[in-house]
This record gives sequence, structure tokens and C-alpha cells, in this order.
Amino acid sequence: MKKNRQKKNGQAGFTLIELMVVIIILGILAGLIIPRIMGRPDEARQAKAKIQIEAMESALKLYKLDNGSYPTTEQGLRALVEAPTIGNLPQNWRQGGYLEKGKVPKDPWGNEFIYVSPGSHSDFDLICLGADGEQDGEGVNKDINNWELE
Repeated sequence: MKKNRQKKNGQAGFTLIELMVVIIILGILAGLIIPRIMGRPDEARQAKAKIQIEAMESALKLYKLDNGSYPTTEQGLRALVEAPTIGNLPQNWRQGGYLEKGKVPKDPWGNEFIYVSPGSHSDFDLICLGADGEQDGEGVNKDINNWELE
């Protein structure tokens, strides 16, 4: 009877070498996976900026349907949440505005979107300057423009 107990006790658990091998394998996997995951937040911010631009484009089109023209550059995107008091005043401005949350969003990096009407590429240009907040750039600093979206 004692032999059976000793045999069970001797076979239970992991050796130090087995634990070290598992820890090394986990370390190698973490070293390969973590760098790939770390680049994803910037891609997510770029996707969010594109979605925001598309939402503001829709709001601007509704504004034009109601009022016959887009807000001027001077009126800016603010015309989507407050009735303009300068320039060509809208006659049928929608009560409550054209943006759901009642405020003009900032881009995912905390910067203002650039709005120009009339634009050089279409009726209006809507631009997010990317991570660096400056025109042009590469990678995460690349500008996101409404006329380049699909």
C-alpha cells in the first residue's frame, strides 16, 4: 500500500526544467506578438478619423439639402451644431443641428478638422492632419482627406 502512495506522490507535479521551458516558450511568443499589437492603436485612430469624416460629410449634405448651400469656410463646421450668424445665413437650419452629439468632434489625436468651402477638390474639403497635426506626412502622420476616401 505504501508503494502505491509513494509512486503517486513521485509522479505528481512538474519539474523545474519543465516550468522553465514553458516560461521560455511564453516569453518567445510574447516577444513575437506584442510588437504587432502595439501598432494597432494608430490604425484604429486612422479608421476612426475616416468614419468621422464620412459622418461630417453626411451632415454637410443634409445642411445643403435644407439650406441650398454648404456652410462657408468662415462659418466652418460649427454651422452643423449652431445656426450661423455670419455670411450667408441659412433659412431652414434644422433645430438641434446636424450632428448627433451637438458638438463638432475633434479628430482621434485631439486636433480640429480642417474645413474649406468651396474646396479645391470638391464642393468642400474636409481634412484630418494625422498624428502629427501638420500637413502631409507618412504612416500615422499621413493626412486623411474626404476626397480620397472610397
